[in-house]
Amino acid sequence: MASERIWTAALIVIGDEILSGRTQDKNVAQIARWLNVQGIRLAEVRVVADREDAIVEAVNALRARNDYLFTTGGIGPTHDDITVDAIAAALGVGVVHHPKAVAVLERYYATRGGATEARLRMARVPQGADLIENRVSGAPGIRIGNVFIMAGVPHITAGMLDALTGTLEGGRPVVSRTIGCWVAESEVADLLGAVERAHEGVAIGSYPFFREGRTGANFVVRSPDAVQVDGCIADLSQALEGAGYAVVTDGI
Repeated sequence: MASERIWTAALIVIGDEILSGRTQDKNVAQIARWLNVQGIRLAEVRVVADREDAIVEAVNALRARNDYLFTTGGIGPTHDDITVDAIAAALGVGVVHHPKAVAVLERYYATRGGATEARLRMARVPQGADLIENRVSGAPGIRIGNVFIMAGVPHITAGMLDALTGTLEGGRPVVSRTIGCWVAESEVADLLGAVERAHEGVAIGSYPFFREGRTGANFVVRSPDAVQVDGCIADLSQALEGAGYAVVTDGI
């Protein structure tokens, strides 16, 4: 397990509306879940403004230290959708209209008012890029090298992820199991650390909450090895019960 290749990805969420709080991001969770199934770990997330310099800096930093980089947002038809231009600048290439993207948009908008100049902005890609199919709204996503440029609208992002399923190289999918206890996290911190150290290659996440006037926590055990997860869950449950805490299978 210690020498097993770990594939990582980063995500850049682009948009002033996210930073202002006007829009709540939903893509981090769905992309993280999708990556887990592909055997890829989401290692870091950065939210940046609609500024070319901020996007360029983030793209070059995160693509260099991860196997894959995903971006969401800023690829629409308006003048402030600058993601494509910024990523092209980060990669040192020009921007072109992809002929297949133009054809897709012309077909999609044939009965919706036509493929206007603004709409054809969504066919612009960094030179040398390939397309990610979008079965939802016509405008495709973009792939260039290890960078994947996707829409910010969650259901459109989901469609693009579906088109990418099974196409990326990764490791074994991460398996997780959850147990819960009515206990303050601080009371079992040492116990959690000891169990985790005894199970190399397994991570234990602790998620405290306050509910029904009581303090509790759910403990999520994760590893690419299902047998290791089961063994860790068994030992963690035994340790918690031995300390006098009732364990709730699948969490509270």
